[in-house]
Amino acid sequence: MGASVRRVAEPQLPSFDLVVATVGRTEEPARLLASIDAQSHPRWRVLLVDQNPDDLLAPLVRSGVERLHAQPGLSRARNAALPRINADLVAFPDDDCIYPVDLLERVAGRFASDSSLDGLTGRDDAGGWPAEAMLLTRGNLWNRAISFTIFLRAAVVAGVGGFDERLGLPRSSGEEIDYLIRAVDAGAQIEYDPSIMVPHRPTVRSLTHLGARDGASIGYILRKHGYPRRRVAGMMLRPAGGALLAVLRNDRARAQFHLSTLRGRFVGYRHAATA
Repeated sequence: MGASVRRVAEPQLPSFDLVVATVGRTEEPARLLASIDAQSHPRWRVLLVDQNPDDLLAPLVRSGVERLHAQPGLSRARNAALPRINADLVAFPDDDCIYPVDLLERVAGRFASDSSLDGLTGRDDAGGWPAEAMLLTRGNLWNRAISFTIFLRAAVVAGVGGFDERLGLPRSSGEEIDYLIRAVDAGAQIEYDPSIMVPHRPTVRSLTHLGARDGASIGYILRKHGYPRRRVAGMMLRPAGGALLAVLRNDRARAQFHLSTLRGRFVGYRHAATA
Protein backbone atom coordinates (compact mmCIF):
# COMPACT_ATOMS: atom_id res chain seq x y z
CA MET A 1 0.00 0.00 0.00
CA GLY A 2 1.49 3.32 -1.03
CA ALA A 3 2.27 6.09 1.41
CA SER A 4 -0.70 8.31 2.17
CA VAL A 5 -0.62 11.84 0.81
CA ARG A 6 -1.59 14.60 3.19
CA ARG A 7 -3.51 17.32 1.46
CA VAL A 8 -3.23 20.89 2.65
CA ALA A 9 -6.50 22.80 2.38
CA GLU A 10 -6.32 25.97 0.35
CA PRO A 11 -7.01 29.14 2.34
CA GLN A 12 -10.56 30.40 2.07
CA LEU A 13 -11.01 33.56 0.02
CA PRO A 14 -12.29 36.67 1.83
CA SER A 15 -16.01 37.33 2.25
CA PHE A 16 -17.92 40.41 1.09
CA ASP A 17 -20.59 42.71 2.47
CA LEU A 18 -22.16 44.54 -0.48
CA VAL A 19 -23.96 47.74 0.53
CA VAL A 20 -26.66 48.59 -2.03
CA ALA A 21 -28.66 51.79 -1.46
CA THR A 22 -31.77 52.22 -3.61
CA VAL A 23 -34.97 54.22 -3.89
CA GLY A 24 -37.84 54.32 -6.38
CA ARG A 25 -36.62 51.44 -8.55
CA THR A 26 -37.12 47.69 -8.75
CA GLU A 27 -35.96 46.58 -12.21
CA GLU A 28 -32.39 47.89 -11.81
CA PRO A 29 -31.70 46.46 -8.32
CA ALA A 30 -33.30 43.17 -9.35
CA ARG A 31 -30.88 42.97 -12.28
CA LEU A 32 -27.93 43.77 -10.00
CA LEU A 33 -28.98 41.14 -7.46
CA ALA A 34 -29.30 38.55 -10.24
CA SER A 35 -25.71 39.27 -11.26
CA ILE A 36 -24.59 38.86 -7.64
CA ASP A 37 -26.50 35.57 -7.34
CA ALA A 38 -24.51 34.34 -10.35
CA GLN A 39 -21.09 35.10 -8.85
CA SER A 40 -18.50 32.34 -8.97
CA HIS A 41 -17.42 33.35 -5.45
CA PRO A 42 -20.12 32.33 -2.93
CA ARG A 43 -19.06 34.24 0.18
CA TRP A 44 -21.12 37.42 -0.03
CA ARG A 45 -24.03 39.16 1.67
CA VAL A 46 -26.08 42.06 0.33
CA LEU A 47 -27.16 44.81 2.72
CA LEU A 48 -30.05 46.31 0.75
CA VAL A 49 -30.66 49.80 2.14
CA ASP A 50 -34.27 50.66 1.32
CA GLN A 51 -35.12 54.37 1.16
CA ASN A 52 -38.70 53.84 -0.02
CA PRO A 53 -41.70 54.69 2.19
CA ASP A 54 -43.42 51.41 1.30
CA ASP A 55 -42.63 47.73 0.64
CA LEU A 56 -41.59 48.21 -2.97
CA LEU A 57 -38.43 46.14 -2.43
CA ALA A 58 -39.98 43.33 -0.37
CA PRO A 59 -39.96 40.89 -3.34
CA LEU A 60 -36.18 41.29 -3.65
CA VAL A 61 -35.43 40.01 -0.15
CA ARG A 62 -34.18 36.41 -0.11
CA SER A 63 -31.32 34.31 1.22
CA GLY A 64 -28.17 36.42 1.29
CA VAL A 65 -30.08 39.70 0.97
CA GLU A 66 -30.86 41.63 4.16
CA ARG A 67 -33.05 44.72 3.94
CA LEU A 68 -32.72 47.71 6.25
CA HIS A 69 -34.27 51.14 6.07
CA ALA A 70 -32.81 54.64 5.93
CA GLN A 71 -33.90 58.17 5.17
CA PRO A 72 -33.25 59.43 1.60
CA GLY A 73 -29.66 60.33 0.72
CA LEU A 74 -26.95 58.04 -0.62
CA SER A 75 -24.35 58.76 2.07
CA ARG A 76 -26.99 58.53 4.80
CA ALA A 77 -28.15 55.17 3.44
CA ARG A 78 -24.66 53.73 3.30
CA ASN A 79 -23.93 54.95 6.80
CA ALA A 80 -27.01 53.10 8.06
CA ALA A 81 -25.43 49.85 6.86
CA LEU A 82 -21.88 50.35 8.17
CA PRO A 83 -22.58 49.23 11.78
CA ARG A 84 -23.78 45.88 10.39
CA ILE A 85 -20.59 45.08 8.48
CA ASN A 86 -19.08 41.73 9.51
CA ALA A 87 -17.40 40.47 6.32
CA ASP A 88 -13.72 40.74 5.39
CA LEU A 89 -14.28 43.14 2.48
CA VAL A 90 -16.82 45.89 1.80
CA ALA A 91 -18.14 47.23 -1.51
CA PHE A 92 -20.79 49.76 -2.52
CA PRO A 93 -22.40 48.68 -5.82
CA ASP A 94 -24.83 51.13 -7.41
CA ASP A 95 -28.30 49.67 -7.86
CA ASP A 96 -28.02 50.07 -11.65
CA CYS A 97 -24.66 48.37 -12.24
CA ILE A 98 -24.00 44.74 -13.18
CA TYR A 99 -21.32 42.53 -11.62
CA PRO A 100 -19.42 40.31 -14.11
CA VAL A 101 -19.74 36.69 -12.99
CA ASP A 102 -16.13 36.34 -11.80
CA LEU A 103 -15.74 39.83 -10.28
CA LEU A 104 -15.88 38.92 -6.59
CA GLU A 105 -13.65 35.88 -7.08
CA ARG A 106 -10.97 37.95 -8.82
CA VAL A 107 -11.13 40.75 -6.25
CA ALA A 108 -11.04 38.31 -3.34
CA GLY A 109 -8.03 36.61 -4.91
CA ARG A 110 -6.15 39.89 -5.11
CA PHE A 111 -6.72 40.62 -1.44
CA ALA A 112 -5.85 37.04 -0.42
CA SER A 113 -2.56 37.18 -2.31
CA ASP A 114 -1.43 40.59 -0.97
CA SER A 115 -1.83 41.25 2.74
CA SER A 116 -0.48 44.79 2.31
CA LEU A 117 -3.40 45.74 0.05
CA ASP A 118 -6.07 47.73 1.87
CA GLY A 119 -8.31 48.50 -1.08
CA LEU A 120 -8.91 48.25 -4.81
CA THR A 121 -10.64 50.56 -7.24
CA GLY A 122 -11.60 49.94 -10.85
CA ARG A 123 -13.50 51.49 -13.73
CA ASP A 124 -16.81 51.35 -15.54
CA ASP A 125 -17.27 50.38 -19.18
CA ALA A 126 -17.07 53.94 -20.50
CA GLY A 127 -13.90 55.30 -22.07
CA GLY A 128 -11.30 57.70 -20.75
CA TRP A 129 -9.91 55.71 -17.82
CA PRO A 130 -6.13 55.49 -17.19
CA ALA A 131 -4.66 52.28 -18.60
CA GLU A 132 -2.00 51.62 -15.95
CA ALA A 133 -2.48 50.22 -12.45
CA MET A 134 -1.06 52.31 -9.60
CA LEU A 135 -1.42 53.12 -5.92
CA LEU A 136 -3.84 55.93 -5.18
CA THR A 137 -2.61 59.24 -3.82
CA ARG A 138 -4.32 62.51 -2.98
CA GLY A 139 -3.18 63.79 -6.35
CA ASN A 140 -4.19 60.96 -8.68
CA LEU A 141 -7.35 59.41 -7.26
CA TRP A 142 -9.74 61.88 -8.89
CA ASN A 143 -9.98 59.90 -12.12
CA ARG A 144 -9.13 56.44 -10.79
CA ALA A 145 -12.19 55.59 -8.75
CA ILE A 146 -15.93 55.31 -9.08
CA SER A 147 -18.08 54.23 -6.16
CA PHE A 148 -19.37 50.90 -7.48
CA THR A 149 -15.83 49.63 -8.21
CA ILE A 150 -14.40 50.39 -4.75
CA PHE A 151 -13.48 47.41 -2.56
CA LEU A 152 -12.04 47.99 0.92
CA ARG A 153 -10.98 45.83 3.81
CA ALA A 154 -13.49 46.06 6.65
CA ALA A 155 -10.75 47.38 8.95
CA VAL A 156 -10.25 50.36 6.63
CA VAL A 157 -13.98 51.12 6.67
CA ALA A 158 -14.02 50.88 10.47
CA GLY A 159 -11.10 53.30 10.65
CA VAL A 160 -12.43 55.85 8.16
CA GLY A 161 -15.96 55.83 9.56
CA GLY A 162 -19.07 57.12 7.84
CA PHE A 163 -19.59 58.91 4.55
CA ASP A 164 -19.93 62.71 4.61
CA GLU A 165 -23.70 63.21 4.54
CA ARG A 166 -23.29 66.64 2.98
CA LEU A 167 -22.28 64.68 -0.13
CA GLY A 168 -24.15 61.94 -1.96
CA LEU A 169 -27.17 61.75 -4.25
CA PRO A 170 -29.74 63.04 -4.91
CA ARG A 171 -28.42 66.59 -4.43
CA SER A 172 -24.71 65.99 -4.62
CA SER A 173 -22.02 63.46 -5.60
CA GLY A 174 -18.35 62.79 -4.91
CA GLU A 175 -18.91 61.03 -1.59
CA GLU A 176 -16.63 58.17 -2.68
CA ILE A 177 -13.77 60.55 -3.57
CA ASP A 178 -14.05 62.19 -0.16
CA TYR A 179 -14.02 58.73 1.45
CA LEU A 180 -10.92 57.62 -0.45
CA ILE A 181 -9.06 60.82 0.41
CA ARG A 182 -9.74 60.15 4.07
CA ALA A 183 -8.59 56.54 3.71
CA VAL A 184 -5.38 57.48 1.88
CA ASP A 185 -4.66 60.22 4.43
CA ALA A 186 -4.97 57.55 7.15
CA GLY A 187 -2.30 55.46 5.42
CA ALA A 188 -4.42 52.95 3.48
CA GLN A 189 -2.70 51.30 0.51
CA ILE A 190 -5.36 51.37 -2.22
CA GLU A 191 -4.61 50.37 -5.80
CA TYR A 192 -6.38 51.39 -8.98
CA ASP A 193 -6.63 48.33 -11.24
CA PRO A 194 -8.17 48.95 -14.68
CA SER A 195 -8.81 45.23 -15.13
CA ILE A 196 -11.58 45.57 -12.53
CA MET A 197 -14.47 46.69 -14.70
CA VAL A 198 -18.14 46.94 -13.77
CA PRO A 199 -20.73 47.77 -16.46
CA HIS A 200 -22.99 50.66 -15.51
CA ARG A 201 -26.05 52.15 -17.16
CA PRO A 202 -26.97 55.28 -15.19
CA THR A 203 -30.13 57.28 -15.71
CA VAL A 204 -29.51 59.89 -18.39
CA ARG A 205 -29.55 63.45 -17.06
CA SER A 206 -28.87 66.77 -18.71
CA LEU A 207 -25.21 67.67 -19.08
CA THR A 208 -25.85 71.05 -17.46
CA HIS A 209 -27.36 69.40 -14.38
CA LEU A 210 -24.50 66.91 -14.10
CA GLY A 211 -21.87 69.60 -14.50
CA ALA A 212 -23.33 71.80 -11.77
CA ARG A 213 -23.88 68.91 -9.35
CA ASP A 214 -20.53 67.17 -9.79
CA GLY A 215 -18.64 70.46 -10.04
CA ALA A 216 -20.03 71.64 -6.71
CA SER A 217 -18.97 68.39 -5.07
CA ILE A 218 -15.42 68.68 -6.37
CA GLY A 219 -15.12 72.28 -5.22
CA TYR A 220 -16.39 71.32 -1.77
CA ILE A 221 -13.93 68.41 -1.48
CA LEU A 222 -10.97 70.51 -2.62
CA ARG A 223 -11.54 73.02 0.16
CA LYS A 224 -12.60 70.51 2.82
CA HIS A 225 -9.32 68.62 2.44
CA GLY A 226 -7.10 71.66 2.11
CA TYR A 227 -5.74 71.07 -1.37
CA PRO A 228 -3.04 73.61 -2.29
CA ARG A 229 -4.00 76.66 -4.34
CA ARG A 230 -2.07 75.46 -7.35
CA ARG A 231 -4.13 72.27 -7.50
CA VAL A 232 -7.37 74.19 -6.93
CA ALA A 233 -6.50 76.58 -9.76
CA GLY A 234 -5.80 73.65 -12.07
CA MET A 235 -9.13 72.05 -11.25
CA MET A 236 -10.88 75.34 -11.99
CA LEU A 237 -9.02 75.96 -15.25
CA ARG A 238 -9.75 72.52 -16.67
CA PRO A 239 -13.49 73.09 -17.33
CA ALA A 240 -12.73 76.61 -18.54
CA GLY A 241 -10.42 75.14 -21.17
CA GLY A 242 -13.02 72.53 -22.03
CA ALA A 243 -15.63 75.22 -22.57
CA LEU A 244 -13.34 77.19 -24.87
CA LEU A 245 -12.53 74.08 -26.91
CA ALA A 246 -16.24 73.23 -27.20
CA VAL A 247 -17.01 76.76 -28.43
CA LEU A 248 -14.31 76.43 -31.09
CA ARG A 249 -15.91 73.15 -32.16
CA ASN A 250 -19.36 74.75 -32.18
CA ASP A 251 -20.55 72.22 -29.58
CA ARG A 252 -22.98 74.30 -27.56
CA ALA A 253 -24.17 71.47 -25.29
CA ARG A 254 -20.63 70.52 -24.28
CA ALA A 255 -19.70 74.16 -23.73
CA GLN A 256 -22.68 74.58 -21.38
CA PHE A 257 -21.63 71.43 -19.53
CA HIS A 258 -18.11 72.73 -18.93
CA LEU A 259 -19.37 76.17 -17.89
CA SER A 260 -21.86 74.66 -15.44
CA THR A 261 -19.03 72.50 -14.08
CA LEU A 262 -16.86 75.58 -13.59
CA ARG A 263 -19.64 77.47 -11.82
CA GLY A 264 -20.38 74.44 -9.67
CA ARG A 265 -16.76 74.13 -8.57
CA PHE A 266 -16.66 77.77 -7.50
CA VAL A 267 -19.97 77.40 -5.64
CA GLY A 268 -18.85 74.21 -3.88
CA TYR A 269 -15.49 75.71 -2.92
CA ARG A 270 -17.18 78.76 -1.37
CA HIS A 271 -19.77 76.61 0.37
CA ALA A 272 -17.12 74.48 2.07
CA ALA A 273 -15.85 77.54 3.92
CA THR A 274 -19.16 77.82 5.78
CA ALA A 275 -20.03 74.13 6.09
